Amino acid sequence: MVRGGEWAAAAVVGLWLMAAGAGAVWLEIPPTAIKCVSEDIQSNVVVIGDYSVLYEHHHAHPTVSVKVTSPFGDIMHKKERVSVGQFAFTTAEAGNYLACFSIDGEDKGLMMKLNLEWKIGIATEDWDSVAKMEKIEGVELELVKLEASVQAIHENLLLLKSKFVHPLYIQD
Repeated sequence: MVRGGEWAAAAVVGLWLMAAGAGAVWLEIPPTAIKCVSEDIQSNVVVIGDYSVLYEHHHAHPTVSVKVTSPFGDIMHKKERVSVGQFAFTTAEAGNYLACFSIDGEDKGLMMKLNLEWKIGIATEDWDSVAKMEKIEGVELELVKLEASVQAIHENLLLLKSKFVHPLYIQD
């Protein structure tokens, strides 16, 4: 049987992974087909995508066409004959956003792999800039204040506990 603390830790990790909203995936694009990936996203959410093509047995740089559309068919990003690219936008409406990839003209006889990293919401934050020293000093001050508050609360709880336990000994 799983203990309460272990279950809670597993639940927190699971929720964090679901809330993180970032994922990288390798797609195999067939020579004559279009490969699409969709994501159900709420409105007013930042979306960032990075993609790159890889074909191990090809000396030239193979290219693809990319098209990202909103739930209502609005084109959010469109590029042709690219091997590497990025897209970024803030969603205007909630729904299924679709990113489609197809192999371009002269490379149509080849099977290609594409790496797609799709970030949504909080996963799009630049955490490296958040960790700058000037920002950390302010956070450190707040943590010291919180630590002092926690210590005061702890001491008050110990005092209340001793006041509660002391009358019990007197009654016995």
